[in-house]
Amino acid sequence: LRLHRGHGGPRIGAGRPAAKRPPVHHVRRPSVPRGCPAHVTLRVRPDVPSLRNKRFVKEFRRSLARGGERGEFRVVEFSIQRDHAHLIVEAAGKPALGRGMKSVGARFARAVNRTFGRSGPVLFGRYQLHLLTTPREVRNALAYVLLNARKHFRQRRGAVPPVAIDEASSGRWFDGWKKGRASTARASDAPVATARSWLLRVGWRRHGLIDPAEVPGVRGVGR
Repeated sequence: LRLHRGHGGPRIGAGRPAAKRPPVHHVRRPSVPRGCPAHVTLRVRPDVPSLRNKRFVKEFRRSLARGGERGEFRVVEFSIQRDHAHLIVEAAGKPALGRGMKSVGARFARAVNRTFGRSGPVLFGRYQLHLLTTPREVRNALAYVLLNARKHFRQRRGAVPPVAIDEASSGRWFDGWKKGRASTARASDAPVATARSWLLRVGWRRHGLIDPAEVPGVRGVGR
């Protein structure tokens, strides 16, 4: 960068400040093998109020129950944080994933605008995608998504959070908790779909059921 003396010209630190978490732009998505689950993250714009609002959580559950499963795509688990949402999804290939996420993203945005009485764009860039190809990856992703609120609590306060199933997640319907902490079967009122892939139904359990006391990303806490 050539610095310019006097008025005008390029200067160090000039221009719009970069976002701490820049949005995902139109990158080429990887191929999605049939039967391969994925961890998807949706982020919202800075002007959107906190998503951990009881009215929004209720509205999103209703919306997901109506449109979270369409053909060869389904949302199996979710959690909602202040400015983003995590989903565990299944899709029979890349086209099914693209169509499914387009629908879920639109429903998510409409739920945000209905709840907060706003209009206009909601999502901050495209969704982030991480394919889950092994039982251990699936187990780690499930713990990360369902216990994500505990991770953020630990980061903010530097203390281990109290053990509780996050109401802003699908945790109350999850059947893989250790120590009988929650339901052992999907309830008829679950807003999420039942997994069909071997990895999400059976494979991940080889690495142990999930303890609600775990804190994702922190070794030795609740394990």
